[in-house]
Amino acid sequence: MSNVLETPIEFLKGVGPQRGALLRSELEIHKYGDLLQLFPNRHIDRTRYYKINELVNSNAEVQVVGRIIHIKTVQMGKTKSRLVATFIDDTGEMELVWFQGHKWIRESLKLNTTYVVFGKINQYGATFSMAHPEMELLEEHKASLRSAMQPVYPSTEKLANKGISNRAVVKMMQQLFIETGTNFGETLPAYLLDELKLIPKNEALFNIHFPKSQDLLLKAQFRLKFEELFFIQLQLITKNLVRKHKIKGMPFTQVGETFNTFYTQHLPFPLTNAQKRVIKEIRNDLGSNAQMNRLLQGDVGSGKTIVALMSILLAKDNGYQSCLMAPTEILAIQHYNGIMELAKNSNLNIQLLTGSTKTADRKIIHEQLEEGQVDVLIGTHALLEDKVKFANLGLAVIDEQHKFGVEQRSKLWKKNDIPPHVLVMTATPIPRTLAMSLYGDLDISVIDELPAGRKPIQTVHRYDNNRLKVWKFLKDEIAKGRQVYIVYPLIQESEKMDYKDLMDGYESISRDFPLPQYALSIVHGKMKPADKEAEMKRFIEGKTQIMVATTVIEVGVNVPNASVMVIESAERFGLSQLHQLRGRVGRGAEQSYCILMTGHKLSQESKTRLETMCATNDGFEIAEVDLKLRGPGDIMGTQQSGVLNLQIADLVKDKDILQLARSYAIRLLKSDPAMEQPQHQTLKQIFFELSRKKNIWNYIS
Repeated sequence: MSNVLETPIEFLKGVGPQRGALLRSELEIHKYGDLLQLFPNRHIDRTRYYKINELVNSNAEVQVVGRIIHIKTVQMGKTKSRLVATFIDDTGEMELVWFQGHKWIRESLKLNTTYVVFGKINQYGATFSMAHPEMELLEEHKASLRSAMQPVYPSTEKLANKGISNRAVVKMMQQLFIETGTNFGETLPAYLLDELKLIPKNEALFNIHFPKSQDLLLKAQFRLKFEELFFIQLQLITKNLVRKHKIKGMPFTQVGETFNTFYTQHLPFPLTNAQKRVIKEIRNDLGSNAQMNRLLQGDVGSGKTIVALMSILLAKDNGYQSCLMAPTEILAIQHYNGIMELAKNSNLNIQLLTGSTKTADRKIIHEQLEEGQVDVLIGTHALLEDKVKFANLGLAVIDEQHKFGVEQRSKLWKKNDIPPHVLVMTATPIPRTLAMSLYGDLDISVIDELPAGRKPIQTVHRYDNNRLKVWKFLKDEIAKGRQVYIVYPLIQESEKMDYKDLMDGYESISRDFPLPQYALSIVHGKMKPADKEAEMKRFIEGKTQIMVATTVIEVGVNVPNASVMVIESAERFGLSQLHQLRGRVGRGAEQSYCILMTGHKLSQESKTRLETMCATNDGFEIAEVDLKLRGPGDIMGTQQSGVLNLQIADLVKDKDILQLARSYAIRLLKSDPAMEQPQHQTLKQIFFELSRKKNIWNYIS
């Protein structure tokens, strides 16, 4: 059967070379199998036939059975006219209207013959009308393969302009089923079909295109969504298991003096239960013989750094070096300062290596690193240079990993004969459903509570005409010795405009907060790195009270004394970005505030974003709303686009099916890791075919 599905699409009756070329370029349909996988976006319910006296002016699509008793042409101005047919059934009459193609439509219409007409209903006065209806003779309608639920397929403007309408695609699909005889091989083992009450593959494919009823359509959708997500999860979990079996890690068998002394004597604050749980998960990984590959998610300020440090102490106890890599110099310096402070009593040799490290210092670090004298190297991309050689790198901690490409990370692996354990940290909460699909081959830990004593940030939305009150509030906070961020959006397409916004804003803030009482810092993308660092430094040291900036401060700057974040034109930011920016404040013991400033004109989506920000501080809740608003592709940014071009499943709507598919995939691979059992042979074959194709998993981590 599969051979038929390999047939080039132009050989399908009714397609031909020209249409074939269009289907290839517009919808990537190259062969019969691709057309079969073009699933409908929605279905129009044609199970009901309306009587004319039941029609209401709802702009809904309905079908009516009746006959044409009269046709006329009505002039509309000097040049235009419309064709109007009077259509009746036994309860009343309505009009069918055409604005184009009068000549051939008039020739094709038969008077006093029973038709089924389908289209949108409009009402003019007391008369109902249907413009450009789909029409079929009742006899043909009864005989056609088309089901009562009519599919509506994805299309493009070009296809519509070239005459490949939805009706044309439906005809192609009917022809496909006639030629292939709906004889498609089963892909899932029988026990799965039984346990989950899944309908067979044949029935599912037929009923996704031509469902006999609403119930069968739902069963077909469930079956095909489950299958798609099941194969993806099989792939990801296999990758994880293969890594654990094949890639030997260095077992950290000791929980030694460095770790224990720190834990019992030098912890600056009690760990939260979430931190304890995550450290335990990491200890289990490091103690096994497999390489750790763990993603640590924790909201801004949840205490990921201390978890990273305690993992580093375990490496030290077992005689290994560690490195911590951050995407920017500011963030690397901050990690360095934070870890130096935490580990000041721990007898660790910690070094910092960034683009700004002086050549002489660099040389010393390189030598000490190779001799094994450096325990922890913290830095930026500079860690990846060939000159940087470790004596025995045992643990690599990567912060905000989506900022690093795959090649960059693989360079770290090569720093050692045995790949180091990897802990990836992110403050961008990834909804669980997305994490299971994007990072399904990593083990995931979540820190889902904030340290004690942290007060939740109060978030409010204010319109521009309240600015005087907002400025008064800022002055009061500064009078208490606090500092303030004021952030402007930066959207690349219109940098000139954004730069102007920022500079205008800076000038008006300078007037409202004059020297010598107030000092301002400014940071934006057009500044030289050294100038940016200097301005940041002034703010961090408390020499300026207000930092006016674009989103360059989004990741990682830690100024515990800053208690207010003002976000200008907040409607122009995405939810996750707003949440990241808000996380720059609330790092000290004082009450912190986030003020979202906007104009009065707001789209519905902007309102939802602002309401969500004011309602919750929970990054995971925010990420879920963001996923609903933006869809999975956008959330991961461009470097991951194309990751999730799923054919039928939807990660937002189908997260329950995803979890079900994942649990069944785990169960199968636990009982039969190599898929050797007779009932898994077909599954194994399809699994390998999918692995060979450039599909979703090639993009993943």
